[in-house]
Amino acid sequence: MLVRLVYASRAVDPSPDAIEAILAESRSHNPASGITGILCYGGGIFLQAIEGGRAAVNRLYSHILHDARHRQVELLAYEEICERRFGGWTMGQANLAKINHSILLKYSEKPELDPYAMSGKVALALLEELMATASIIGRA
Repeated sequence: MLVRLVYASRAVDPSPDAIEAILAESRSHNPASGITGILCYGGGIFLQAIEGGRAAVNRLYSHILHDARHRQVELLAYEEICERRFGGWTMGQANLAKINHSILLKYSEKPELDPYAMSGKVALALLEELMATASIIGRA
């Protein structure tokens, strides 16, 4: 059974090196677990979608909840899915500092990432738009 989980968190260390370390770890570990997804970040905030088998996704989310690199982890959406939307990435990435702010404004009150103020459906719609506009990199 496939599931998709979308969550938000705040980065303890928002430096480019720390974010790259998270992405590298994801790309290293996710294939063996069948996990795919994307990480969107900006202003010290993460918005992430992970997809895969129910047990694997739940284990990964539990790990994230206890990961010292994240704080204020908040579940935005969790659902059973028929197919993956982000299956092309072991962990794709979208740096919001490098995208058109009108995309953020389309889904938010202000042109800045604040997934804590979004519903899970809106957060997922934002991630899908980033995918559709080729704002996600790191295809693997």
